[in-house]
Amino acid sequence: MRTVFTRNQVGLTAACAFVLGALFGMVFGQSAGPAAVAAAPAPVVYEKVAFDANILFDSDQSALRSAGRDKLDQFVGKIHGLDAQSIVAVGYADRMGSDAANQTLSRERVDVVRAYLVTKGIAWDRLQTSAKGESQPSTYAGECKDANNATNVACMQPDRHVFIEVSGTRRVQQ
Repeated sequence: MRTVFTRNQVGLTAACAFVLGALFGMVFGQSAGPAAVAAAPAPVVYEKVAFDANILFDSDQSALRSAGRDKLDQFVGKIHGLDAQSIVAVGYADRMGSDAANQTLSRERVDVVRAYLVTKGIAWDRLQTSAKGESQPSTYAGECKDANNATNVACMQPDRHVFIEVSGTRRVQQ
C-alpha cells in the first residue's frame, strides 16, 4: 500500500508558502519575490511490508543456537525503520514428552527469542507472544512415527521453533 500526496496537495503547500512569504514581507518590510517561494517537496510514499522469521531449536532445549541468533539479527536488520503495526512471536514444541512439558518448553522458547530481540532494541511491550506447545505441529503424526530415537528427533525438527511475524509501513526512498 502506498500513500502519495497528489499534485493538488503539493500545489497548495507551495501556494501557502508564497502567501506566508508575502505576509512576512509586509510585516517586516521585505520583498516576497520569487526567491520566497519554496520548491514543492517530493511526494512522500509509504509501502506496506511484512517480514517473518522461523527460529529452530534443538530437541528438549530452549537455548538459542548460533544460527537462530544470526537469523534474528537479519530479521532486526530488515525491520529497521519500519513503523511496525504488529510484532507477534509464537513458540512451538514437538510431540515428544507430555503436553504440559511441551507447553512449558514452547513458552520458554518464545521468551528467549523475545529477550534476545529486546537486546537488539525492540521494545518489550511491542512484541506479543504466545505458546502453542505441541498443539499445532508442522509435521504430520504419521510422518514421524518412529520411537524416540535420532531418526524421529530429526524428523520432528520443524516442530521445534518460534515463528515471528511483523507487518507495518515504511517510507519508500526515492
